[in-house]
Amino acid sequence: MISTGQLAYQYSGGTVLRFDDVDVPQGGVLLLRGVSGSGKSTWLALAAGLLAPTAGDITVAGQSLKALGQAGGDAWRATTIGFLPQKLHLSSALTVHANLALAQWAAGQAQDDRRIRETLTALGVHTLAQRKPSQLSGGQAQRVALARAVLLQPRVILADEPTASLDDEAAQQAVALLQATAKHQGATLVIATHDARVAACLDAKIGFQPMSLLRSQL
Repeated sequence: MISTGQLAYQYSGGTVLRFDDVDVPQGGVLLLRGVSGSGKSTWLALAAGLLAPTAGDITVAGQSLKALGQAGGDAWRATTIGFLPQKLHLSSALTVHANLALAQWAAGQAQDDRRIRETLTALGVHTLAQRKPSQLSGGQAQRVALARAVLLQPRVILADEPTASLDDEAAQQAVALLQATAKHQGATLVIATHDARVAACLDAKIGFQPMSLLRSQL
């Protein structure tokens, strides 16, 4: 679950982002809508514990993020948060399999080839395990990045502009894939986007809660 109260973040220079309160149950979906610069990426960073709020409270998967120090935050994030960035950041020098193994290593876990294989199979890209990112199509690379994000079975999946530069059919498939993966793992899903098509693709029956973000000043 994700719960916030009077959440705000202030950048140097006086700009303040104030966010509506949200209460998303475990397994629910939160859609963050807003134009560029409205605070979507900031909200994701707060939810991932990468930024500390200037004011207010945020609780994610039962953990108050105010109580996390840096070391505790890193360990919590590695096993709780799965992040799908707009720029996928797959290592070009590594195979698909090795990219996922690197995620396990970064989380301090032993390499689990079986888990990697099962995750790639679930997302329909197991036959690509020995390819490098340059040998993947855009859709294949996105599936691999999602596999990396959910490899450690996180309780929360954060997706930043997952439909950017996709046509209508590919955008619908991307949203459906995110929802299906989150549902399969029982994870809470947060999608941050300026794309109006995403709301139409989401299933309102699974705890969908939209929220618009607007920049404000002190």
